[in-house]
Amino acid sequence: MLSRKKSLDILKKTNALLEGHFILSSGLHSTKYIQCAKLLSFPSKANEICKSLANKIKKKFRRIDLILAPAMGGIIIGYEIGKLLKKETIFCERVKGKFELRRGFKIKKRSRVLIVEDVITTGKSSMECVKLINKAKATHIGFAAIIDRSSKKSLKIKKKIISQLKIDVPTYKKNQLPENLKSIPITTPGSRFIK
Repeated sequence: MLSRKKSLDILKKTNALLEGHFILSSGLHSTKYIQCAKLLSFPSKANEICKSLANKIKKKFRRIDLILAPAMGGIIIGYEIGKLLKKETIFCERVKGKFELRRGFKIKKRSRVLIVEDVITTGKSSMECVKLINKAKATHIGFAAIIDRSSKKSLKIKKKIISQLKIDVPTYKKNQLPENLKSIPITTPGSRFIK
């Protein structure tokens, strides 16, 4: 398994770990942003991270029937983990703002489903995936992500998250920004607000 230092080096080399002033999809402000799409644009580097994460997943779960990834960010990482674990992998996507299964994807009743994402911050997307699993009368076994950057106060997930890296990054409400952050131009990354 990759060390924390090696994993961080890969994120920095691929420009997946950004520094500045960001508005996250949660609406909170932050000095750091993880853009896993940058990591995943370098398949050989991403493969190192994915192999390490897949090994952690194997240690935790004896049986996985299906991997479910939320679009957009989870599609590639879900596919890579599915390939490494030799598991069927599907994704859900937003239709009128809500996650749905499309393209003929189905979750079989009583199947054991792992949710795989690129980054978990609040867990909002992951919890929306849980609703699809419950609706199918399947069993949600857990969450996995390249990066867990959640905090106890913002996280909607109660189960343990298996991640390659846990990164603590402070977030701020608009009216509580520290002085040094106020002077940095704002960037709004991510895909949640793309129409």
